[in-house]
Amino acid sequence: MSGSAQKKRGFVITVDGPSAAGKGTLARRLATHFGFDFLDTGSLYRGVGLAVLRQGLDPADEKAATAAAKALKPEILSDSAIRAENTSTAASKVAAIPSVRAAILYWQRDFARHAARDSGGAVLDGRDIGTVVCPDADAKLFITASVQARADRRVKELQARGETAIYARVLQDMQERDARDQGRSISPTKPATDALIIDTSDLTADQVFERALAFIASKMKA
Repeated sequence: MSGSAQKKRGFVITVDGPSAAGKGTLARRLATHFGFDFLDTGSLYRGVGLAVLRQGLDPADEKAATAAAKALKPEILSDSAIRAENTSTAASKVAAIPSVRAAILYWQRDFARHAARDSGGAVLDGRDIGTVVCPDADAKLFITASVQARADRRVKELQARGETAIYARVLQDMQERDARDQGRSISPTKPATDALIIDTSDLTADQVFERALAFIASKMKA
C-alpha cells in the first residue's frame, strides 16, 4: 500500500478473541497509545440484547433481535446495564442471528472507515473484526486464554462491581457462550490467518501490550 493511500484510509487495528481474554483492555490501551479512535463492537450486540430484554422478549427471537439491531441508538451503549451478565448472555444469542450481524456490520465498517480517516487510525475489538468486518486491516491481533482463567477474571470483575458471582456458574455460562460464538455458521470466532495470537493466561497486561506493540510496529514499517 502506498503512503498516500494508507494516510487517506488510516491505520486499522483489529483485536479479536473470546470473552474475558483481555482484548478490551488491550484495545483501549492501544487506541490511547496511538491516538486512534476506538470501538468496542461487542457493545453493539450488548445494546441489541439489552433492547430486546427490556421489551420482555427472547434475545434468540430473530424478528425481535433484528428489529432491535436496525433501531439501535448510540445512547444505549452508555447505559450501565450494558455490562450486566444477563446482557452479555443476551448479546451472544442475538450475535448468532445472521440478520442481526448484517445490520451491525454496516455500523462497524462505517466507523472503521471514517474514524481511521479522521484520526489517522482506528482500533476495533470484537470476535470477527479481522476475519469479516475489516479483513483488510493493517494489523490483526487475536487475544485468547484458557476458559478457566477467563472465568476467574470475570468473577473478579463482577464482584468488583458489587454483583454476586459463583465461579461454577460463570464457567458454565462462558463455555456455553464459547460454543455459540465458535460454532455459529455466520462469522464464528476464530483468528484471521494473518493475526498474531497471544495467549494471556499467564501474562500480565503490560506483557500483552508490549507484544502487541512490537507486532503493530512491524506492520507500520512494512
